[in-house]
Amino acid sequence: MVRANGSEQETSERRSPTTLEALLPFLVMAALLGVGYGIYRLRIEVLLLAAAAVAGLVAARLGYSWAELQAGIIEGIAKALPAVLILVSVGALIGTWIAAGTIPLLVQLGLHTISPRFFLVTACVLCSFVSLFTGTSWGTVGTMGIALMGIAAGLGVPLGAAAGAIVAGAYFGDKLSPFSDTTNLAPVAAQSNLFDHIRHMLWTTMPAWVLGLGVYLIAGLSGRGAASEERVAAILDTLQSAFVMNPWVLLPLPVVLYFAVRQRPTVPGILLASALAGAIAIVVQGSPVSQVVEAAVIGFVADTGDPAVDNLLSRGGMGPMMEVTLIVFAAFSFAGIARRAGLLDVALTQLLRATRTTGQLVAATVSSTIFTALITGSSYLTILLPGELFAPAYQQRGLAAKNLSRTLEDSGTVVVPLIPWSAAGVFMATTLDVPTLSYLPWAVLNYTGFLFAIFYGFTGFSIAPRLREDETLPGS
Repeated sequence: MVRANGSEQETSERRSPTTLEALLPFLVMAALLGVGYGIYRLRIEVLLLAAAAVAGLVAARLGYSWAELQAGIIEGIAKALPAVLILVSVGALIGTWIAAGTIPLLVQLGLHTISPRFFLVTACVLCSFVSLFTGTSWGTVGTMGIALMGIAAGLGVPLGAAAGAIVAGAYFGDKLSPFSDTTNLAPVAAQSNLFDHIRHMLWTTMPAWVLGLGVYLIAGLSGRGAASEERVAAILDTLQSAFVMNPWVLLPLPVVLYFAVRQRPTVPGILLASALAGAIAIVVQGSPVSQVVEAAVIGFVADTGDPAVDNLLSRGGMGPMMEVTLIVFAAFSFAGIARRAGLLDVALTQLLRATRTTGQLVAATVSSTIFTALITGSSYLTILLPGELFAPAYQQRGLAAKNLSRTLEDSGTVVVPLIPWSAAGVFMATTLDVPTLSYLPWAVLNYTGFLFAIFYGFTGFSIAPRLREDETLPGS
């Protein structure tokens, strides 16, 4: 009884944050990242932890105890653990796939068949279709993306551009696939129908995708930086002499694709493909068991005699992936405190209050979703929090829920991988071995979709009216 009274007293001592108190940690975070990371290139983990400390001080001022804040931090980190498990598993997959000769053979095939002029377009289209049929952007980047980066390096294509085209393609398919988790989550958050949601997204996603392909085509036809035929031939000879090339080394690829298409758990599929690749490395490539284990744990180390090829193939391993998880933990610690103290709710509510027209409502949805993505770094929270907040506003205006679910994906699902400290951003940058800010300008689809959404909001084009009470039914 005493404990209950004590708990009630603690609750009564807490208060809601003022607008200034709610915004202060976010402003500090923006300043730290903008100056510390953007200008001085300081370690992003330290900057995020400093922002989390400011959020903690504000929460303490509001009456929250350390135990409560710690619970919020743990809750935030718990949400990041599935992404961390995938990160570590992909590290093992990359190392073993190189050791098995899987990635070298895919690179060899690509160098034989893909023209440098059309590489960016080809990479984007290939990743789009793989992701569309599998429903996973991470799986697409972790398999097809790795091989395409090797091909890009061999062809002399700028790696930032290659990574951007790969990320854009992967998220095109992820966004429109009925098998994708975020594609299913957005209509649930907005209370719309899945297939109505997907059809409605075509109005923003297809123009953004076509615009991106146009940029890639123009960049490719300029022909800058393409490797000479002699250099490509030298790389092919090096790969041929360093690895046994036969169809058996491609066996791990259908394993990953099977798990993705069948919507099986991701981590077991990646680990099974890694184990199979390890066995192939031992049997086909003749690698010692110790070398295969090292490839899985610390990464594959190539020694072909060609520095460029060695740099291309020396990567992977669970250990290097573990280093980047600190960024994810720091970001989710900040998000956990901000959510527990109600700071995020107050900030989002202020954005909603400023809306008077349909265009302003869509713009506020975009701003809130991107803001949530920057703060939480989570694809799920980026959809769920603004979706819950804005759903009544769309209903009051007589707007179909699929307008909201579309905007949540336009400014949430595809924007998260452009944020260096988000789980998706860390995964893409680490897997492709290209900094987030280097591939960001080239991931055209990811930052133009929400511009189309805002334009449609102010012009009324493709803004659907609400036709029925229950919009979860088909044809809403």
